[in-house]
Amino acid sequence: MNHRATPPPGRGARINPPNRFETVWYEEDYEHSEDAAADYEAARRPPTEYLPDDSRTIISENDSPDLAFRYSLNPYRGCQHGCSYCYARPSHEYLGLNAGLDFEAKIFVKHRAPQLFQDWLAREKWEPELIAFSGITDCYQPAEREFRLTRSCLEIARDACQPIGIVTKNALVCRDLDVLQPMARQNVAHVSLSVTTLDAELARVMEPRTSTPAARLRAIRELSAAGIPVSVMVAPVIPGLNDHEIPAILEAAADAGAVAAGYVLLRLPLTVRPVFLEWLERTQPSRYDRVVSGIEATRGGKLNSSEFGKRMRGEGIIAEQIRQTFQVFSRRHGLSRRQRDLNVTAFQRPQPSSGQLRLF
Repeated sequence: MNHRATPPPGRGARINPPNRFETVWYEEDYEHSEDAAADYEAARRPPTEYLPDDSRTIISENDSPDLAFRYSLNPYRGCQHGCSYCYARPSHEYLGLNAGLDFEAKIFVKHRAPQLFQDWLAREKWEPELIAFSGITDCYQPAEREFRLTRSCLEIARDACQPIGIVTKNALVCRDLDVLQPMARQNVAHVSLSVTTLDAELARVMEPRTSTPAARLRAIRELSAAGIPVSVMVAPVIPGLNDHEIPAILEAAADAGAVAAGYVLLRLPLTVRPVFLEWLERTQPSRYDRVVSGIEATRGGKLNSSEFGKRMRGEGIIAEQIRQTFQVFSRRHGLSRRQRDLNVTAFQRPQPSSGQLRLF
């Protein structure tokens, strides 16, 4: 049965771009509506629907040379945070939905995630290495307050001493300090907080249901005080919009206790592009031309590049300026060192969820 949450205050996307796998799509027409303006606005604010996801595995594997992890765990598909730039939006098209409002409003919940995770770790062939929480969508998005699947998976990782890395832009991660703290003592957990801007007004329209910038810095402070290694991710860097904030973000994160930092240049693959461009034109009209030209300058004259080695950092003069700025201020604030490797030797293989004991 589908579960509906209360209607949200707004959405990051305002459009439903056609699904690239579908041959038929619909266009909204309010010509004969009694109150076209009200109906149009209601369509832009659909209530959140929680849909069951019966996936048979909870772990995704990638072979990208641009990523620092091979395996990731994602308890949810879709994300209520509503970030207009989210690179994961096209993943909803595989479900017959769209990368716009559907991605934010139709959230698939993997209720069996803890059981699936335990069974994955119980396999004899599993050789422990880092598993990233939030390789695709944010594991601490608002749905986590209700379903607590991320916490349940963390508890399984804690009991097995399975190394994990969390990437989130939600201060809800601090709810699980009691689980993360003993994991940090075993050196099997670290956390990365994504801080895109320090401008609360910009964050509210660009990432409408994430934690405020102040709350994210507070989360860095709380995690650090609890002895949990925490880094800051300036992601994405958007030329002409937030690239000038890199020094201030790094300084604020270092003051809060971050020990490392990273960044990712804005990516606009596939149907992310129309969602972001519509958002940019609607909310930042005076910056539109500057931002678009800045993106093109870092992508060889295009709006996106999927080439390994370049897709995360870009190319050209502006991309190089961003890289140098990030390096200079990372060094200045003691954030240029990489996170230490997590401990894989303490791993203790759990029993499968079936309760079946091993013969040997």
